[in-house]
Amino acid sequence: MVLVGGAANPASADSSRILPAASVGDVVADGVHKRVFISDPTSGKVLATDYSGNVVGTIPSLPGVTGLELSADSGTLYAGVRGADAIAAIDTSALVESARYATGADTEPAYPALAGGKLWFGYGAAAEGNIGSIDLSGAEPVVTLGQEPDSTWYSAPTLASAPGAPGTLAAGAEGQNPVQLAVYDVASGTATRTAQLRTGGSNLHDLALTPDGSQVVVASGAPYHHQVYRTSDLTPGTSYPSDAYPNAVDIAPDGTVAAGIDGWYEPDVYVYKQDTTKPIRTYDFPNTGTNSGSDVLVPAGLAWAPDTSRLFAVTENSAGVRSLRVLTDAVKSPTTVTVNAPEKSALDKKLTVTGRVKSAGAFPAGTKATVTRTDIESPKGKALPSVTLKSDGSFSFADTPTAGGQVTYKVSYAGDATHSAASGSDKVAVSRTATSLTLNHNKALYSYGADVSFTAHLGKTYKNRTVELWVDPFGSDKPNKLVKTGKVSSKGNLSTTVDMTRDTTVTAIFKGDGRYAPKKVTSTAFAKVKVSTSVSKQYRTAKIGKTSYRYFHKKTDPVFTTTMTYYKNRSHKLSLELYYQGKWYDAGSQYFKLGTSGKSLVTLQGTHDTGYRMRVRASYVNGTSGDTVNSTTHGAWQYFIFTK
Repeated sequence: MVLVGGAANPASADSSRILPAASVGDVVADGVHKRVFISDPTSGKVLATDYSGNVVGTIPSLPGVTGLELSADSGTLYAGVRGADAIAAIDTSALVESARYATGADTEPAYPALAGGKLWFGYGAAAEGNIGSIDLSGAEPVVTLGQEPDSTWYSAPTLASAPGAPGTLAAGAEGQNPVQLAVYDVASGTATRTAQLRTGGSNLHDLALTPDGSQVVVASGAPYHHQVYRTSDLTPGTSYPSDAYPNAVDIAPDGTVAAGIDGWYEPDVYVYKQDTTKPIRTYDFPNTGTNSGSDVLVPAGLAWAPDTSRLFAVTENSAGVRSLRVLTDAVKSPTTVTVNAPEKSALDKKLTVTGRVKSAGAFPAGTKATVTRTDIESPKGKALPSVTLKSDGSFSFADTPTAGGQVTYKVSYAGDATHSAASGSDKVAVSRTATSLTLNHNKALYSYGADVSFTAHLGKTYKNRTVELWVDPFGSDKPNKLVKTGKVSSKGNLSTTVDMTRDTTVTAIFKGDGRYAPKKVTSTAFAKVKVSTSVSKQYRTAKIGKTSYRYFHKKTDPVFTTTMTYYKNRSHKLSLELYYQGKWYDAGSQYFKLGTSGKSLVTLQGTHDTGYRMRVRASYVNGTSGDTVNSTTHGAWQYFIFTK
């Protein structure tokens, strides 16, 4: 049984790309140009990616750039450039800076927001926080500072606005404890504070307005949920029960809330319909670093595509590597498909497959799922009739497998407006008939270099008449190799010729077909080595009976030259025997290493007794000669005798 999808797992189309960013200040999605903008305060740049996360442009020379705000027509991106005491305007088509508006020495503007026909910005260093505005309607921009005269803000406040409430501006200072919020009416062009609150939370990271401007959603390190306040008077509303350390929030134009937390071991992102407390789905990011916990969401690291087709999230791992994760189907409930098929079945016998498509909420009446059967005769899959889901998402269908082996049934649900797509599968082992496959010459012994024809014989099959022949010479330096693949002859035979220079295993493989099971057989044949020994330094050669002997003076040391098939680190055995009273007796043996030329010279030294017949031979002994790639082979005896 296989499950695909799940409430805590990314959908299959989700993707991730590493970002060349040393830090992240803000994330904004541009639905017109299908781009995502990410500010990098440390590097002083804004990155532009496509909707897949690929970097398509970089806007440099923006020291300390932090907050980002996109114009209503998506033509201009405004960026707070703290290190330049200015707001930069970026052309979103050309991806270049098109203008820069100075806000005054040491103002350090950080967080821009469009509202009431002006561009507002939070500015100021420690103990100097305030709100300013830029009027861009005239021939020259007009900057107005100090729009919050009561020194409400310790540092530059984060600002939020919404197209559905053009006269409303929400503000909150990052890191301030306790969290302080304020709402301003800016319809007149001047900021008039209409509500102010010190919440019980701490360490504000992000805030966002609902599309109609009626609520502000706050992500602060504590409490462990995303707080909601009415903008009319900042009284609490229904909060979103995420988890510990909220650090990001973004709200889509349709009101869908993406709430993010800084969590190693919990889901990182929770998606809610507005004013609900049960998430549509959650996302738990994988661990791409070296610590025990998963990658974490960066503060203010969430941005919706305006059409909610994607949710963008920037994460960071333990090595400081930042990635843009593109989350698809974020507004759809995750779906799982469970498929249950019999473990085994007979060929041509009807079987029943059951399962269930499961997701939050009911499926529309008549909802169907597609069915595909994959087997040896349909490796790319064969479509079967679709199944109609019952009210609880369950389904059942019958099928008769026409091919044996592993048969896979895959059920796929295409998804709808509120449910994500998903699929599941299960496998059935369908029995097949055994066939015969034989291979000749098993355990046969051959002279070195003999050309031997190995023949495989295949019995009755259904459609497949192809056999593979593999040759595996002994020794790690000679790999198993496919030497022939082809259809057998009309008699069922397929042959290959092997040069028997080593012991060799030949394997024949039939991979099976729709009705006959795979089969594999082996044949191991053995090969001798070439070995010969010559004797030198004799003073004459003569026969004793029918045997030719080399004669040596007793003060002469015979030299035995052995020639043998070479193999790395191979030695040969040299054996001596002595003839006495009608029998040959062992006179000693010793192993000598072959040279790379395959030759060895051995001198028989010492006191040589006269009148005794002797003989010598060289042998390769499997195992004790230093390797096991050939079969034991004895050379011919060479006879000699010592005289005065």
